[in-house]
Amino acid sequence: MSVINPNSIRQGDRRAMAKAITLVESTHPEKLDQGQTLLEELLPDTGKSLRIGITGVPGVGKSTFIEAFGMRLIEAGHQVAVLAVDPSSPITGGSILGDKTRMQQLSSHPQAFVRPSPSSGVLGGVARNTREIMLLCEAAGYDVIIVETVGVGQSETMVASMADLFLVLMLPNAGDELQGIKKGILELADLIVINKADGDQKTLAQRAVREYRNALQLLKPTRASWKAKVLQCSALEQTGLVELWEVMQDFREMLKTSGEWEEHRSHQAVRWMWSLIDEELRQSFRKHSQIQADIPRVEKAIRQGKQLPTRAARSLLDVWFSSKIPGK
Repeated sequence: MSVINPNSIRQGDRRAMAKAITLVESTHPEKLDQGQTLLEELLPDTGKSLRIGITGVPGVGKSTFIEAFGMRLIEAGHQVAVLAVDPSSPITGGSILGDKTRMQQLSSHPQAFVRPSPSSGVLGGVARNTREIMLLCEAAGYDVIIVETVGVGQSETMVASMADLFLVLMLPNAGDELQGIKKGILELADLIVINKADGDQKTLAQRAVREYRNALQLLKPTRASWKAKVLQCSALEQTGLVELWEVMQDFREMLKTSGEWEEHRSHQAVRWMWSLIDEELRQSFRKHSQIQADIPRVEKAIRQGKQLPTRAARSLLDVWFSSKIPGK
């Protein structure tokens, strides 16, 4: 039995949510186990939301967009959770940017839940427990979950792996952006949205829409039942947001009709398991006392060209395996 009443989560009790998140983020074995027990009890109440991953180029106004879009959804009767993933301090592992200060209206609304998360050094800048916090939010009745990336490294791939729909925000100056955007990001996108389509940038935004549509013609669709679409909006003027939500609803309906929705979710769950296994093994390896003692010497030998990286890796793995597998 969990130390937190699951019904408190189902009723959207914010204090219970805060305690539950503390449990699932804990590194203390007993508290972590309590968090897992709670999640197991709540599992039947999860999975009903639309999970939206959002990334964008620097200066595109992600937080302004998320707040404007989130408030529009709340006006339409939805409950919105935002899991905003910040760059972490390399010393403390904690958030150094306060997303709540960038989304003041949304974070203070009773139908919204805004949670800045530390990335804790995990590949892609995504908090290791973001997926589990997402499940808690779903159990609490939030029917739209937005996960914002830090926009560096492989964070886009990480967020796309936990989202139903992946949205890439771009600026109106398409010519420059098309040169700089990684092809892999376009391949991940279900929607490309040109933000800041306002004022004297409206014409630029229209041109950007055409250029991105042309660029997408060269890419093979990643989904059988959906081709990525390009839209424009202005978070500042709050235009294009209703149309964007309508397209998202079409996306969900088309994938559910084709059966791709459930297949995608089940594949994500299996990949989630393997990512956790990879992370636990990596941490166990790095915490091994003998390996910690050997690493400076081994790294020095590699840098000086005295040892092959493959041979060095095998020697360290042998140390780890010998301590884990009897007779190895």
